[in-house]
This record gives sequence, C-alpha cells and structure tokens, in this order.
Amino acid sequence: MTGAVRRDALGIPHLRADDVMELARLQGRVTALDRAWQVEHHRWRMEGRTAEYVGADGLAWDRFARQVRLEPTVRRCYERLDPETRTWLTAYVDGVNATLSEGLAGTPEVARLGLESYAASPRPWQPWTPLGIFWGIHLLFGTFPAKLFNAHVAERLGVEALAMLDGEGVERAEASGSNAWVVGGARTASGLPLVAGDPHRTIELPGCYQQVALACPEFDVVGFTFPGVPGVQHFAHTGTVAWGITNAMADYQDLTLESLGHVGHAPDGSPVLKARGIDGWEPVSASTETVRVRGAADVTVPVVVTARGPVVTGLEAELERLDAEAEAPPQWTDESVQPRRAHPALHSLRTPTQVEEDLGFGAFLPLLRSRTVADVEEALSRWVEPVNSALVADVSGRMRHVVAGRVPRRDDVGAVLPVAAWDPRHVWRGYRRGPARDVPEVMVSANDRSSGGGLGVEYATPFRADRIRSLVEAGEGLTAHDCAAVHVDTLNGQAVLMRELVGAADVAGAAADVRSRLLAWDGHSDADSAGAALFAAWRTALVRWFSEHPVLAVLHEASGHSRLFLAWTDVVTQVGAAWHSVARLGPQHGIDVGEGVRVALERVAAQAGPPTTWGERHWLDPVHALDASGRGPRVPGDPVGGDKGCVLAAASAPGVTDHCYGGPVARYVWDLADRDASGWVVPFGASGDARDPHFADQTRAWLAGELHPVRLADVAARQPADGTR
Repeated sequence: MTGAVRRDALGIPHLRADDVMELARLQGRVTALDRAWQVEHHRWRMEGRTAEYVGADGLAWDRFARQVRLEPTVRRCYERLDPETRTWLTAYVDGVNATLSEGLAGTPEVARLGLESYAASPRPWQPWTPLGIFWGIHLLFGTFPAKLFNAHVAERLGVEALAMLDGEGVERAEASGSNAWVVGGARTASGLPLVAGDPHRTIELPGCYQQVALACPEFDVVGFTFPGVPGVQHFAHTGTVAWGITNAMADYQDLTLESLGHVGHAPDGSPVLKARGIDGWEPVSASTETVRVRGAADVTVPVVVTARGPVVTGLEAELERLDAEAEAPPQWTDESVQPRRAHPALHSLRTPTQVEEDLGFGAFLPLLRSRTVADVEEALSRWVEPVNSALVADVSGRMRHVVAGRVPRRDDVGAVLPVAAWDPRHVWRGYRRGPARDVPEVMVSANDRSSGGGLGVEYATPFRADRIRSLVEAGEGLTAHDCAAVHVDTLNGQAVLMRELVGAADVAGAAADVRSRLLAWDGHSDADSAGAALFAAWRTALVRWFSEHPVLAVLHEASGHSRLFLAWTDVVTQVGAAWHSVARLGPQHGIDVGEGVRVALERVAAQAGPPTTWGERHWLDPVHALDASGRGPRVPGDPVGGDKGCVLAAASAPGVTDHCYGGPVARYVWDLADRDASGWVVPFGASGDARDPHFADQTRAWLAGELHPVRLADVAARQPADGTR
C-alpha cells in the first residue's frame, strides 16, 4: 500500500496518496476497517440477502430489494458509467476487499450473530456495490411511500380529504428538518462566505455520515461521505469552494396502478403474465427468486417488471388471485377495465435511475476536483437522485443556489397519487430542470417551498428558513461559532398554533391549570424545559384524539402493504405528522377541533406524576439494524433539545413516541477564508465498532451544539501512520 493515513484526535481519517486511484483504494481500506459491520450490512441490503444473515427480521426489506431489482439496476448503472469513474469505483472496492475481514473481526454484531466464520472470509464486493449502497439508502427517501398513504386516504375518505392530512406546514418527510445556509462576506468576520448546515435524517447507529479528508495532487477535500461510497457527496470544502445541501422535496418517483393477467405457464411452471397498458395488454418480465432466511425455510419471491417498472406492492396476493381465476375465469373482456380487490393494491415503481440507468455517480469525481462555484454547478448537472437543493460558495465571494437532480415531467396527479397504467396521465415527457441562481447576500434552504424549486408537492413549513434568516441577518461579523449557535436554536414554530387552539379552549379545574401553563411557555423546546414537555404531552393527547375520531376510523383498516412501509401507512404516525393540517381543516370534514383540544387538556391534567422536562421524554434513541432482535449495541439515552418545529428539528413521532429517533446526523460550517477554522460534528463518532474509543466520542459535543475544528494543519503536523489503523 502506498499513501498515508493520519488520524486526528477524534479518529477521523485524513488520507493522502500519489494519485486519484490510489486514494480511492486507500479510502476503501480505511472504510472497511472503521465501518466494516455497517457497510457489510448495507451490502447485504443491496443484494437482498439480509435475512440470510440476521433472520426473518430482514425478510421484508429483502423481498422489496429483489422485487425492485436493486442490484441488477445498479449493475446496469455501473456499466453505463464513464471509464474513469468505473476504474475509480473498482479501486475503492479493491480497498474494501483488502481489509473487510480484518474490520469485521470481533465486532459486536458479528459476535452476537455468530458470524465469525463468515467474517473470516466474506464474499468479495463487486464494483457496483457502492452504487447499490447509495441507492438502497435513498429508495425509501423519496415520495413513493407517501403516495401509498395518499391512495389509502383517497380510497376511503375521498381525494378532498388529502389536504386535511397534508404535511405541508409540518415536518412530515424523513428528510424534512434539514437546514443549509450561505452568508456573504459583507456579514462575516473574514469578508468571505460561510456555508453551514445540518442534514436531518433517521439517527442511525453507527451514524450514516462519515467524516473524511482526501488529498492527492489533483485535489484536497474535507467532507462527509456515506460509508461504502467513495469520495464525498453532499457536504464538502475543497479549499477554494464549499457546498452543502438539503432535500429539495421534489417528486421524482412514480407509483403506477397495475393490472395483470395470465397468458399461461412456462415449461418450468412459472406463470407467463401480461399487464394492461394504454394500448391494451402488454408482455411483462416475470421470474422468481429465492431468499434464504436464517433459522427458517427459504422464501420464494416473485418478481414482475412491467413497461412502467418493477412491481413493488401487492404482487403475492395478485398472483394468488390470478391462479384462482385461472381455475374459474372471470366474466370480462380485454377491453374492459378489470374489477379489482381493494387491498392490497398492485403498484409498480418508476424512478429516473431505472429509466435512464444512471444513478448520477458521474458527478462524484468532478465534485472532488471542483475549484469554483461554476465547477460544482457543472458537476451537479450530472446528479440524478435524490433531488437536492445545493448552496455553493467560493473564495471569489460568489455564491449560488442550485437545485440538482432529475424530476419527470408528467401530469400533476402523479405527484400525489398512483395513476393507472391504462391512463395516459402516467406517461413521462422528459425532465424538469430545477432553478439555478446567484445569491446576493444570504440564502437559506430548509426543505421549504421557496428553496425547493417548485418540483414537489409537500414542503416543510417556512418557519425554520425564516428563523435562520432572521438569526443570521441580525448578526454582524459572523464566524463559524455563530453559525454553530444557529444550528441548535430551539424556538418551536408549532407553539403558535398551540397557543391559538389552547387559548380558545373553555376548560376548568386542573385542565385550566394545564392551559395556563401551556400559554405561559416561552416556546423553546429546550431539554430542561417543563413547558416543552407539557406541550408534547398535550400534542400527543390531541393526535390520539384525532386518530380515534369516527371520521378517520375507516383509515385504520389494513392497507395490506408490507410492514416495510409502516412508517408511512400507520394512521397515528401520519396524523401526528399532519396535526397542524387536521387542526385547520378538520372542521370541514366534521371534526370538532375545539372538542379535541378540550379533551387533550383534560387527558393531560388527569395524568399522574410530577412535571417532567422535555429531555426526560425526548431522549436519544438511535436506530440500529439489529434492534428488532435486541442484539445491537446501545448508547446512553441522553436528553435531546429541539423538536420538529425547531431549527434543531430533533424528531419524534407525536402520538406514538417522544423518543428522539431523528435529527441532525451531521453539522458543519465551511469557512471560505480559512478552512482550518471550519467545524464539523456527527452524533456518534468516526468508528462503527462499539469497542473503539471513537465509537461515540463526538456525542457530547453534538448534544451541546458544539463543532470540532477541522484544523488540517494540526493533523498534517502529526507523524504519518504506518498503516490504516
């Protein structure tokens, strides 16, 4: 091995090599040592083989991965890449394969699963594995799971009820909560821009982002990467240009309602199927795959791909129906629209990645080589999905906002609901371009409509963007430290509607005392705030009252969809995410919101026990891949400030749990005047091995809203390591 690995005091790897390919190989080696369990588990997910190693808990994902054709799709994407990017990916994978066994050895997850023999000789990664990891992370990150719930609502309550359960004005989507902003030199202490941000996602253990510094003669970059993916993608500083992103909330995934019919059977007994399209019946690709399940019998998974895309919901039940109909054919003609069972519906998924056989990895090397705002914008022109709102600044002082990714141009109905395959409204007519514009002084992007480019349907409330802008514009001579304080602002925008509703409530006794205490709350969701805890208790009671209301009772009927989509199809979860909209529009649908507010106050008043603080209810509860079996490592349940309505959008699920399972999975401030003055932090640490001292040594700073300085000069002064450890 050539190249040098230095680690700072937090164990963050700073890598240097003589050329790009050797650097990629080095990054792969270090990643396989630092995050071996994490990346190998992501590889299993890409292959649809998690159940083979962890048991039945992995089956729902594996079925989806096989049916969506995850690995075959990314393999085709890899084959269509330019030669240099393919070589770069191969070098990274070679590095992973060189140290994966060493990295897996003795990790707690391997030990608890009894996979020591596998860890000693793991199957080698393929050059397309990083693409599969990236796409696997983001497949459920888009809009199609929300359309499953929209369809459920429309079928039972009518399309007009969708607005009542619309998430805009609240923080519904998983990515909603992310912040990014850029401040021009007229407002900074240095006279050059600052780029800051904090992506919000499900908080995973180990963390979903890995800090890294990458240097070779062509570039010298610090930033964040997804473990298992080379380079840096979303947040980086190259020394002369820096960028950060938020989710643009664009709608780029389509669900199509499919109808299948029997043609006959192949010689091997598998069904030969047809699908209904705009011009009648069309051939489809049908096959079966076998998923091995640890400790249980193998499972046969049907796979069907229509002209719209792979079928991802309801396929097993539909094939059972077709088999039954083959014995007793129904009475309809090919020209008629077939009557259907209401549940589960049969949907295919269509994404730009599948259609174009391009995942956007051609942008990654140009991003590393970028020196100016124009370079970054040019690189992002190759981006595909997810669609991002990027803020970019360079040492010339230029700042730019770019919405990057591919969004299909089609009828607006497809952005909200599945469209039938025989309805021409589902057809794509090219792609829409997101806006690109210069930023004169300050720009904030916080999943809000004004920064999203109008490419989606649901956006976050503008409260976070407005709050960040007001805090930034109130200051002068801003530094990275000032931006770090903005990251953890806890003023809760949801308090405004609460005061309106509670203020109008007619209650007496203990409920009136709760009302008075809520109205006296300062609106900050700090971890030590009793008022914030009381607000959360009232919100939970209101969400549950809404969810129990007879008007919404029909939504509790089972949808028939996989438990994989439970976060999007569970009624209480979705009402909790859209309680603002229910409160505003519920009266139009026969819901007496005032009665609900009164009952919620009374329920809170009836709860026994002394007042609690928000942090006692809202404590760090990250997700680990082995949680279902109780075999994953844990971290202390530290109290966490913030809430979905805050800049510090530390998420819970109102009505379900107040535990903090989502929030800022990284924070950064990039200083264009002095990269060493930049700062960054992640919720846990550089290592994914619970035995390592760097497994969670950044958590205290993350909780306190502090950033660790990048200080490349300090790292360069350290003696180079002999190896990658």
